[in-house]
Amino acid sequence: MRRLTLRQFRVFEAVARHLSFSRAAEELHLSQPAVSMQVRGIETILGMRLTEQVGKKIFLTEAGREVLHASQSITARLDDLQANLAQLRSIDTGCLNIASTSTVNAVATDILARFRGRHPGVAIHLDVSNRAAVLDQLVGNRIDLAIMGQVPDGLGLEATRFMDNPLVVIAPPDHPLTRKKRISVRELAAESFLVREAGSGTRGAMERFFAARELEIRSSMEMSSNEAIKQAVQAGLGLGILSLQTLEMELALKRLAVLNVDGFPIMRHWYIVHRADKRLSPSAQAFKEFVLGTAEQMA
Repeated sequence: MRRLTLRQFRVFEAVARHLSFSRAAEELHLSQPAVSMQVRGIETILGMRLTEQVGKKIFLTEAGREVLHASQSITARLDDLQANLAQLRSIDTGCLNIASTSTVNAVATDILARFRGRHPGVAIHLDVSNRAAVLDQLVGNRIDLAIMGQVPDGLGLEATRFMDNPLVVIAPPDHPLTRKKRISVRELAAESFLVREAGSGTRGAMERFFAARELEIRSSMEMSSNEAIKQAVQAGLGLGILSLQTLEMELALKRLAVLNVDGFPIMRHWYIVHRADKRLSPSAQAFKEFVLGTAEQMA
């Protein structure tokens, strides 16, 4: 039985894209009869017509649309193979797709800047989302790696801890609680809090902390970013709980204050995460090793 060739797929894909034998021939630097011969060869093997001509226009038949879909999939996989083989020759020609939760964005961008300085040829794409969205990208294999908090079990993910992430309670500098040397958790629970959206790792840590002490958070407003919470706390709309690593500028400028609360900081950790069954590209493996090797220096 004769088999279809990659050359035939590439020729047919060009014909289907242009809906023209002559334009496909120009793109491929072939003669029009040569292009027609390749398409006819596929039709002979399959025993079905792939194109039909109505007037002066060419259209794909249903079989032609099926072959186009298959050829696009095959050529895309071959292109991926060629790209991966090129990366094996040098990590500095690769592409790194990474995501981070918004809470760790400042840390992630610092890491990426350092990595880029060492590997300037790596093309980097960073997506910043909340925890639920980042987990969805990991499980769906749409990214190479993620920098985020601890991941739940049962998702087939491999997470390696590389840095501490202390969560602290923040207030405007003139808040009455800033004058207290020690604040009980029950006293804190009487205050209104600005919280992140459902799915946020920070919000989950807050809720677990208060639930373990049989207390509830009084939420005055829900916000989708750390920056929004910082601005709202400065405006006196409530207290917040955020990563200490996101507060460097506000604390230095005395726009916010950290409260001394029993049980705080809530010590969480940052992890570098990927699918357990994922074969990391050379650039992704180099990035993971870079993060783990420089974490202590960055902390």
